[in-house]
Order: sequence, then C-alpha cells, then structure tokens
Amino acid sequence: MTIQRIMIVGQPGAGKSTLARALGARTGLPVIHIDKIHYRPGWIERPRPEKTLLCQEVEAQERWIFEGGHSATWPNRLSRAQMLIWVDLPVGLRLWRVLKRRAEYARSTRPDLPENCPERLDPAFLRWIWDTRATHRAKMQALFDEAEGKPRHRLRSQAQIDAFLAQPPEALPLGARLS
Repeated sequence: MTIQRIMIVGQPGAGKSTLARALGARTGLPVIHIDKIHYRPGWIERPRPEKTLLCQEVEAQERWIFEGGHSATWPNRLSRAQMLIWVDLPVGLRLWRVLKRRAEYARSTRPDLPENCPERLDPAFLRWIWDTRATHRAKMQALFDEAEGKPRHRLRSQAQIDAFLAQPPEALPLGARLS
C-alpha cells in the first residue's frame, strides 16, 4: 500500500511544518498547514465552524500531508489518515525555536502562514506554550494511542526527525512514491 494521507501533530515549535514540507517534497503529496486554515491574511482568525468545514474538506481528499491542530477534527482526520507522525520535542527546545523563528521571519511571512502574517513575538503565546505543555501533550498521547494498528511514528528529537527523513526511499514507510 502506498501511503497517500499523513497526519502530523505536535506542539508549537516542534517542527511540524518543516517536516511536512520535507515529506511533501519527497512524496509529491500536497501539504496542508493548519495555520493557513486557522488564519486569513493579516492574522485574522477564522470562526471555528469555518475552520472545521475547511479541515473536513481537506480530510475528504484522497492525498494529503496535513500538519497541525484543530483537535475537534482529529478523530475524522485520524480515521482518514494512513499514517500518524507525532513530533514530540521538549518544551525548552520548542520555545527556543519559536524565538528563533521570530528572528528569522521578523519582516516576512513563513511559508506555512497566509500572506500578510509576519512573524510576531507574543508573550501570551509563549506563556500558552508553557502552560499547555502537559495538557496538549496528553491529548497527543491519546491520539497516538488511538492510532494503534496503522503506521505511527513518535519523533522525540531533531536527530530522530533527521534519521526518519534520511532513510532511503525504499525504507521509509511511505510507499514507492518517494524520489
């Protein structure tokens, strides 16, 4: 079976978007970033029902790498996914990456965000990352446990992410589409 639908989850700063782009480049699968669904250009947040509908439209497609949250849609996304990847990095490293990302994209928009969403440093966001580190991790653990029976990968370090991506195409658990 060639894997055509990959679900990637993880907390902010874990590297979900970077991993999704790398897998998309190797597989040719379209990459969907939740932040492009969550926000409209200019950091305007979409209403929850609209986000849910957009997620469901993506999930119904035959081919995707879908990275990110909106956990209300996770059960359906997981049922459609043929593989789950959980990027589970330590909170200190994730906070560092968020700060580094801010510096890197201070005057531009990241590729995983809508246009006109320059990176910003919001102390409330940093606090939210810290405050939700255990509760959100527990939700992802439950999701990971639910995925028993399908290929699932928990990547706990950058070295594990690099090793996952460095596998020869025939060894990667994604089927024969890799180049």
